[in-house]
Order: sequence, then C-alpha cells, then structure tokens
Amino acid sequence: MNILRFMTPKQDVAFIYEDFTLRQTLETWENHRYASIPVLRRTGEYVGTMTEGDILWGIKRIHGLDMEQAEETPISSFPRKRDYRAVPASTTSMEQLLDAAINENFVPVVDDRNVFIGIVRRNAILEYFREKVHESRALQQREVVGAAW
Repeated sequence: MNILRFMTPKQDVAFIYEDFTLRQTLETWENHRYASIPVLRRTGEYVGTMTEGDILWGIKRIHGLDMEQAEETPISSFPRKRDYRAVPASTTSMEQLLDAAINENFVPVVDDRNVFIGIVRRNAILEYFREKVHESRALQQREVVGAAW
C-alpha cells in the first residue's frame, strides 16, 4: 500500500525553518495551535520536530527574554528532546508507518533526497483501519445472511 494515500502534502502543513527566530516560531504556533511542528532547512530537508515543551524549556534557559530578544533568537539554538523519525515515501510499508505513528501525532514523510514532502497524521491511519473494520463487519454480515439461505 502506498503511504502517499494518507499524506497531507507540505503545502497544507504548518512547519518552521531552522533559521526562524523564536518570535517567528511563536507566531507560527499561535496561528496553527499544534503541539509539535516539523523543522526544515531552507533547502526543504527535514531537520526534526519542535514541540511545545522544547520551546518552553528553551525559554526557561534564556533569562529575561523579551520580544526584542525573541526576534534575535534563532530557533536552532533550542535543543529538541527528541525528533519524530521521518519515513521515505517510496519504501515505507503500512506496518512501518503504523509503527512510526504509535507514539507520535504525525509521521514526517521525505522523498529519496530527504526533502520533506508532508506528514501522515495518526488520525488518518486510524480512520483507514476503522474503515477496514466496518468493511469486515459488513462482509461477515453478508456471509451470515447468505449462509441462512
């Protein structure tokens, strides 16, 4: 199964560039309200994932932070606790996608050059499996009805 079926393309995903300042990052976050957000290089390569916790702990380490300082603080200076592992669009199986989504809200998707092309949200995977359960139940009901004849 092709995971691109589940992917939200890059143009529909909020992300930040690694050279964004803290202020730019906070403004992006304020507009989109995500708990975590992909971080990209200007070349489009996936760098990692920034979480709200990463931002809060980073702010804690910078004493006396004000918005003028935030304008000068690159987001790359904030350490990330962990990154969501990106998966290649061309070779990832449904099982691998599911494994990656178990502990994360989304799975970053990259092409063969490690360029970010989108995300697969965990809810898209869950909806797929919910459809499969409904299809399976409907098939079982048809078989029961057919066996009664």
